[in-house]
Amino acid sequence: MTRITSGSPAPSPTVVIAPDAFKGTATAQQAAQWLGDGVRSVIHDANVILAPMADGGEGTSSLFAGERITLPTTDAAGRLTEATYTFDAETETAYIDVAAATGLPAVKDHLVPLTGDTYGTGVLVADAETRGARRIVLGLGGSATIDGGTGILVALGVNPLNSRGLTLAPGGGALVDLADFDTAKMNIPAASVDWILLADALVPATGPRGAASIFGPQKGASEADVDALDRSLARLCEVTGVDGAQPGYGAAGGIAIGLTWVSTLLHGTSEHVTVLPGAKVVAEANDVPGKIAGASLVITGEGRFDSQTAEGKVVSTICDIAARAARDTDSSPVVAVVAGSFEAPVPSPDADHPVIAVTLEDIHDVQEQLTRAGAAAAADYLRISTTQG
Repeated sequence: MTRITSGSPAPSPTVVIAPDAFKGTATAQQAAQWLGDGVRSVIHDANVILAPMADGGEGTSSLFAGERITLPTTDAAGRLTEATYTFDAETETAYIDVAAATGLPAVKDHLVPLTGDTYGTGVLVADAETRGARRIVLGLGGSATIDGGTGILVALGVNPLNSRGLTLAPGGGALVDLADFDTAKMNIPAASVDWILLADALVPATGPRGAASIFGPQKGASEADVDALDRSLARLCEVTGVDGAQPGYGAAGGIAIGLTWVSTLLHGTSEHVTVLPGAKVVAEANDVPGKIAGASLVITGEGRFDSQTAEGKVVSTICDIAARAARDTDSSPVVAVVAGSFEAPVPSPDADHPVIAVTLEDIHDVQEQLTRAGAAAAADYLRISTTQG
């Protein structure tokens, strides 16, 4: 986190607003706009720069340039739905959010921790390849599944088998019986693309900090389900020979495991799969570090600030960028974090220089919530700057 230095605020302070989406209520673009409206209501001459963010979860693909493609597919429960991704023909790159087809909100009424799969995401991948995509940038946040990416493999013609040679049922729960894969009908062009996997949390696939243990409960997994899914992912790693202990291999229910295996099978090396922290990639693609370097106030936020925030989420990434700006430049931006709830303490440089924490007011209108939060952050910034001056 960044330190607040003494001195009066500039007459026209630059305010960078870089929130994540507030899931289910506001997109990152909406959140940035409404927080900015709140800032301007308090600091009328503020130079407000909107920099909506994502960490690989919902809304990531929309932050990249290209044509928006919408097509029918299936959700994590196998029900028909529509999903949208971004295709940049010039760079032959498709930007796909796992959450678009395989996201948790779509199955809130019918959670599927053991049987949900990523087949619907694989449909998007296959479609992108037919349009000319040679690189898939896959945002791994917000999934409803823990299937190790096997649903994507099935969509690409690769079927998981048990020891009797029978195709396994969909979902991570069945993977404990995995023995082999049938690749006879593999969609080789789609499976052989370059994969850039944007992890929203750099957790391993298995163990106490793995996909099932950390994310299983929010996907509907009971304690027994978590244990079963952890064993299933361990079995997938055993059969594929993929090291699930690598950072980010637990994101989106272990998708990197299946994709690393099939890519290595086709290319003879895992070099065509890269797992990166999603928020950092999005920030760099949109020059957020450059914008923050000249800022007086930086506002970020997410729906819930909790123990997972530090695993590479947007808020922790923006705070790290602001801290680097304080170290590397003459500026020292004040940081404000907006959240619907704070379930973990917000780290501060020291007791005298706390980061501003703004909790959304309990009102129904989301736009009004975020506008008031932006105003509160701006007012706190002015108060701190005046006190320090």
